[in-house]
Amino acid sequence: MKWRDWDINLKIRLIGEGLFNLLFWMFFPFMAIYFSEVFGQRTAGLLLTLAQLFSAAIGLMGGYFSDHYGRKRMMVLSAACQAVCFCFFALANAPWFSSPVITFISFTMLGVFGQLYHPAASAMIADIVAERYRARVFAVFYTLTNICVVIGPLLGGLLFFKHRFLTLILCFVVCAAIALLLAKKTHETAPLKSSAQAALPDGRWYDYLGQQLADMKKIVTDRLFVLYILAGILVAQTFMQLDLLIAIYSANHVPNQTLLGFGSWNWTIGGSSLFSLMVSLNGLIVALLTVVVCRWMERFNERGVFMCSAFFYGTAMILIGSTVNAWMLLLAVGIMSWAEVMTVGVQDSFIAKIAPLQMRGQYYSFAGLRFSIGRSIAPLSLTLAIWVGYFHAFLVLAAIAFVGMALYGYIFTQYEKSGLRQQQQKWVSQN
Repeated sequence: MKWRDWDINLKIRLIGEGLFNLLFWMFFPFMAIYFSEVFGQRTAGLLLTLAQLFSAAIGLMGGYFSDHYGRKRMMVLSAACQAVCFCFFALANAPWFSSPVITFISFTMLGVFGQLYHPAASAMIADIVAERYRARVFAVFYTLTNICVVIGPLLGGLLFFKHRFLTLILCFVVCAAIALLLAKKTHETAPLKSSAQAALPDGRWYDYLGQQLADMKKIVTDRLFVLYILAGILVAQTFMQLDLLIAIYSANHVPNQTLLGFGSWNWTIGGSSLFSLMVSLNGLIVALLTVVVCRWMERFNERGVFMCSAFFYGTAMILIGSTVNAWMLLLAVGIMSWAEVMTVGVQDSFIAKIAPLQMRGQYYSFAGLRFSIGRSIAPLSLTLAIWVGYFHAFLVLAAIAFVGMALYGYIFTQYEKSGLRQQQQKWVSQN
């Protein structure tokens, strides 16, 4: 699918979201440092955890709103509200006024409106991109985000602490411009039956709540989808260790060693410097290979792609826990990165296949639980390492990944038996 074939919605979103993500990652990694300085480390940790949980809970509503009120409406509203949040965020860090409380509230609300935005954004791609191209389009957006994750903090390190007010003002301008472009230049993509007052209740708040609970019941009784979320949570315990258990293991247990040598010149690395190299390698592989690998993965059965990805994650855990050699650790991170790019576009594309057309937004919002719950559980590995040691902790993580691999095998076997694939193919041919 070439650029000229992209829908105008996707072109506007790719450019606008690229700028927004770049600016967002210029300040986001440093907010924990900022809040720790003004509130104290313990209070800051509690506040950030509560903000994450609150945003995740609101995110479940984002899918409902996008299904019943439309993708465009929710994206425009979310972007406009984020612009307002950036306005207060900037004013709370102005040269003439400073308020950590307003800063925290603004930062939290940015996360909330971001959670409302993303289910609608994912559902929009599923609405307007043909099934055979969906994985590639999702991969392009994912790649752009990861490029911003790499570049943004580098720029933010130079600008955030010295020019915070101007950085946040620029975020406000970009976000307001995105909201305006979305409102003026994009079109609604939600299926006709779901955009409309036709499906809305009488107007009392408990009627809306009842309808949402009814939709949620349909989702939680979708056995394959619930198992898909569970498998995602299990596998997430591995790749989320990159900045948790792997970081601490590298810093505390990997000795200084020669990585490269030429004559009298040696490149000695170890501990924190090796960890930085590992993170950089992960970002480089994801940024360079995601789209290419995604197109390659389209040749293979989805079951095999998901199962192989989980297997590689488990293998990487075993390898990391078995060595302190720098080259072997870099190889393990390379395997983890390969496992990540294998499923980048496929996992969102698969959700579009199994979700009913009228509930795509809600399925995408619930699919986000793979990462929000996974992120909440992942730090338990640190406690596990204290109890049983690093080697056995990594073995447990590998075993969890292999359980996820088996679960993926079961999911796709049942999916194919249920006839959903044939029904979806029939629908695609008719449209």
